[in-house]
Amino acid sequence: MDGKARGLALLVAGAFFMEILDATVIAPAAPHIAEDLGVTPVSVHVAITAYLLTLAVLIPISGWLTERYGARRVFAVALIVFTLASIGCAAAQNLPMLVGTRVLQGVGGALMVPVGRLVVIRTTAKTDLVRAIAYLTWPALAAPLLAPALGGILSTYASWRLIFLINVPLGVAALVLARRLVPDMRADEPRPLDRRGFLMIAAGTAALVAGLETVAGPHPPWPVAIALLVFAGVTLGAATFHLLRAPQPLVDLSILRVRTYRATALGGSLFRAVITAIPFLLPLLFQLVFGWTAAQAGLVVIALFAGNIGIKPATTPLMRRFGIRTVMLGSIVASAACLVGIAFLGPSTPLLLILLVLLLSGVFRSTGFTTYNTSAFADVPPARMTSANTLMSTVQELGAGLGVALGALLVRFGGTFTDDAQTPFRVAFLALAVLLALPAIEAFRLPRTAGNVVAGRAS
Repeated sequence: MDGKARGLALLVAGAFFMEILDATVIAPAAPHIAEDLGVTPVSVHVAITAYLLTLAVLIPISGWLTERYGARRVFAVALIVFTLASIGCAAAQNLPMLVGTRVLQGVGGALMVPVGRLVVIRTTAKTDLVRAIAYLTWPALAAPLLAPALGGILSTYASWRLIFLINVPLGVAALVLARRLVPDMRADEPRPLDRRGFLMIAAGTAALVAGLETVAGPHPPWPVAIALLVFAGVTLGAATFHLLRAPQPLVDLSILRVRTYRATALGGSLFRAVITAIPFLLPLLFQLVFGWTAAQAGLVVIALFAGNIGIKPATTPLMRRFGIRTVMLGSIVASAACLVGIAFLGPSTPLLLILLVLLLSGVFRSTGFTTYNTSAFADVPPARMTSANTLMSTVQELGAGLGVALGALLVRFGGTFTDDAQTPFRVAFLALAVLLALPAIEAFRLPRTAGNVVAGRAS
């Protein structure tokens, strides 16, 4: 990769970091936000849901906007909206204002990451794709792990408003660099907007996120939750039927016939959901069961981040030596084993052993994400890259967002069996380990040569 290509990849990685960080950073700071705004801590959860809903609704249209208005313009506008919304979040004086500015953040986030990643993928040779994807992978690894520590420390020792203000210098710097690094990539003849497909996908994904978030709440209104989930199933089913028949669909589902792409879009999204739930559940386990403070819990979770970063230099050589399929399958199985280990951690477990288990979990989290992201577009023709990127961004964001709801739901389910504080978390971690059987089967069915070209194992 030349210097400009590397700079572009790092720019998009920085935007990705901001988007993921703001999706999860509120959770540990919720009690402090609630106290300042005069609401209950549970009520602050709506600010998280509003952000995830906006991402889910708007990501599918990002590809069309890029074709129509150009990547540079859409990416720059997304940065401006996200940065200004961050200032609005920090200045919020009540919960409705916080929720409104979080929606604006979601608008910016929904366009920043898919558009940026599309530009990187389309301007990078497949032989350099491993290195480019490595730059785009680290935010997904680092942000969910730093968020608990950052949210806990800032809200405990400073102010929760700083959580959002740290985006401002990052956003300004990214905007300056975007004018120099992001090419003005657009379609010569933009396809017409599939309005019916967009409305059905938006309504279905919004209902799915809202339904799962409702179920995962402390006192869920079951009729509302069930109605939302049924509506989501029917609407998304109708959207799938429409997209398969439409002459120019918003999202081309036929790209799922590409085996390596399908493994990432389906199995990889489930892997992402399971793995994303871990840094969400761990701070709760450490505070509610182990009796630690929010700051202590957040700092220990950084062990996951250390594993992520520590294995990074070895990930590409591992893929070149053993192949993407082998490393992917090994990462999934090892991640399941780490989840079982986490399930049996207790207040009396030595801190060194806790750190070791989290470190190993971070290692396999990193290698798993890298193999999925590297193989995703290995066999996708350049002409279908925009649609493939749009669909991938949608399912990955849903996977990451719903992973948090899934974790909360499993803890709630585990609590129905006992009054013991630790059992619900043990049930949740074991259930997450079992769920990894599905992406493991998908990875096992891949050919041994999957992704060889991008991994550097074939000429």
